[in-house]
Amino acid sequence: MQLNSQRIKLNIGRTLLGLMPLIFMGALTLMTFWLVKKNTPPESSTLEPIRLHEPDYIIKNGTLSALNEQGNTKYRILGNKVTHYDDDASIDIDAPRMRLFQPDKAPVTVKSNTGHLDGDLTILELFDNASIFRPQQAATATEPASLRMLASSSYFKVLINDDIVKTDRPITLEQGMSIMNSTEGGTFDNIQQSMTLSGQVKGRIERAPRGAQ
Repeated sequence: MQLNSQRIKLNIGRTLLGLMPLIFMGALTLMTFWLVKKNTPPESSTLEPIRLHEPDYIIKNGTLSALNEQGNTKYRILGNKVTHYDDDASIDIDAPRMRLFQPDKAPVTVKSNTGHLDGDLTILELFDNASIFRPQQAATATEPASLRMLASSSYFKVLINDDIVKTDRPITLEQGMSIMNSTEGGTFDNIQQSMTLSGQVKGRIERAPRGAQ
């Protein structure tokens, strides 16, 4: 009996010894799983998906208008192609044309080859062949006569809420027969419908024809 008991113990020892690699691998697997789980941040259901800067709709020959407090049109933006982006609500415009309106004054047109309107609809940037055009206007009961005005540059920024159009790039200003140039840009005030050039200005000033003043 004592011999059989020793043989049983010996067989058990050999069996356990043979299982040691499996036990070791199992323990290592469990420890690895525990470490991975511990160092993995918990998933949050409140995380918003990443929104790519991709268009969510495109309009051909689109128009955007805004009214003033009296219900009259304050400005109107037109474009051959209007592309709206979902992530920041900004808008790209092909061939943008913006009409600025003031009571009892000639409407002003600002245009360029391409444009970008921010998501808050407060800043319109105009790129390439940008211009500001104010037609000639005869004198009225409240406003004096004004000559035709054309300001040209490669870039204009329209501050919509402030009724200001400005640039820091070279600009050419034509008013009547006069023409002036500035390398440091200028600012157009739509309320006053006046243009102020910055820096050193060169050009020629011609007297307005009689009756146009």
